[in-house]
Amino acid sequence: MNLLINYFIILLNALAPINNQATLKGAWEIKEGTTTHTLVIIDDYFSISSFDKEGKKFISTYGGTMKAAAEKAIGKIEFNSAAKDIVGRDYTYTFKTNGTNLQLTRDGKTETWKQTDDGSGPLAGNWKIIKRDGSDIGNRGPRKTIKLLSGKRFQWAAINTETGDFSGTGGGAYTFENGKYTEYIEFFSRDGNRVGMSLSFDGRVEGKEWYHSGKSSTGNPINEVWAR
Repeated sequence: MNLLINYFIILLNALAPINNQATLKGAWEIKEGTTTHTLVIIDDYFSISSFDKEGKKFISTYGGTMKAAAEKAIGKIEFNSAAKDIVGRDYTYTFKTNGTNLQLTRDGKTETWKQTDDGSGPLAGNWKIIKRDGSDIGNRGPRKTIKLLSGKRFQWAAINTETGDFSGTGGGAYTFENGKYTEYIEFFSRDGNRVGMSLSFDGRVEGKEWYHSGKSSTGNPINEVWAR
């Protein structure tokens, strides 16, 4: 009997990292006055963004790879809008989850995040653009445009993981129903006047590719293909 109990204890300990990783997936939020901080974790990648939606002001964003196990999250920073010298550095954060709350300790400070979605949905994933208007885009090297989608939130970022250069970002909430993908912009680093806009596109997923067509926030037609 003791041997059987010990076996189950070992099995549960082996499964714990997997369960911890699963609980981190999705979108999380902290509100401080008019400032909102969002955290998206999906497909072994994360992004933290800060913005003032009411004032249409983008503050900062950073993110990179993430593996979570045994209440530790480790990875490498791939972009940082405020400090390009951080790009390429390894990090280790500690965390604890309790239902829809996440206690995350980073840079010596512990924060409590509230979950806003669990990261489930047909578009949830870490996407990279591979085609635009029929032309292939060299987006598999250090210079790339990514789009993270949880179950309800999106964020795109144009980055260079080698030089640390950051070209822009935008994000907010989204819906995907009956082949129609709609973004509701809550922050936009290049032009705060676009905050509050909603943009709708035709979209479909075929295997690991997402076909996306419509008009951009400037009114120009776009036809893109993204890959997981």
